[in-house]
Amino acid sequence: MKKRDIMKTTSLRVGVLMGGSSAEREISLKTGRSICESLQRRRYTVVPIDVDATLPQQLRAKNIGVAFIALHGMGGEDGTVQGLLEVMNIPYTGSGVSASAVCMDKGLTRVVLQAAGIPVPAGITLQAPFIPPRPAGHLGWPVVVKPCTEGSSIGVSIVKQASGWRRAVLKAYRHAQQAVVEKYIPGREVAVGVLGTKIFPGVEVIAPGGFYDFKAKYGKAATRYLCPAPLTARVERLLREYSLHAYQALGCRGATRVDFRIHPNGRPYVLELNTIPGMTARSLLPMAAAQQGMTYDDLVEAILQAALLNRGRVPRRTKTRKQGAT
Repeated sequence: MKKRDIMKTTSLRVGVLMGGSSAEREISLKTGRSICESLQRRRYTVVPIDVDATLPQQLRAKNIGVAFIALHGMGGEDGTVQGLLEVMNIPYTGSGVSASAVCMDKGLTRVVLQAAGIPVPAGITLQAPFIPPRPAGHLGWPVVVKPCTEGSSIGVSIVKQASGWRRAVLKAYRHAQQAVVEKYIPGREVAVGVLGTKIFPGVEVIAPGGFYDFKAKYGKAATRYLCPAPLTARVERLLREYSLHAYQALGCRGATRVDFRIHPNGRPYVLELNTIPGMTARSLLPMAAAQQGMTYDDLVEAILQAALLNRGRVPRRTKTRKQGAT
């Protein structure tokens, strides 16, 4: 379908899906509110929706033409909402059902990335309630223990010695039935955003104590961000290659953030992919997009347009500025 034909489509009501019931609800609400304000500034017809069990009824009653997914964690980022939208034939932002489900599962993500030849830290996946006496012998200390299906570093521990091992695994099991245990990679943490074939500059995260946990991401911790990250030409090239390769291998769509650890020897390792990156004032994707001349509103609109171009429809903006939800 030619672009000029797409542009003939009548304006659509954009439902911004936020909140939900995951451990990341509050962050999702912040992301969703920011996206609503952005789309209203661009004169789209915006309908904020706090997601609960009545979501199908809300989508029908509010005549939603396209869903902008601002959900984080289980019940929103794991393919379930995406599946519902597919059944209801409502276009939506971000990755599809399978890519969302696999990327939410850190153990499965590791399997796919390894099969694609993309470096990941050595590791294993444990099934609750099993707790071995210590990590597998090839991992050594320290290790990172994290729930298989959580985001925002919820339930994650860095274990430096045997005394903290059992406690860390139990902590991960409180959030998921499986836990991923990986060899800790010393060095730097860099995130790279991908939107279709566009690759944004890397953002280096320097967190207090070296651990980019929930408090460092969203609290008042003195986390520093270097954007663009100061990288050698070789490492920058590898990050771009691995980011796009991982995005394609997992079948991602729309905006995705690829998180790396870069060993002091210069070798990057992919930690995970986030198929619904945060879009708050402190989030990494808008920070990186700004380095390529994209404002926050430009980025939000590009994500929305990507979803509709994938389905052959692009909404026109309304003629008058919307001051609130309709």
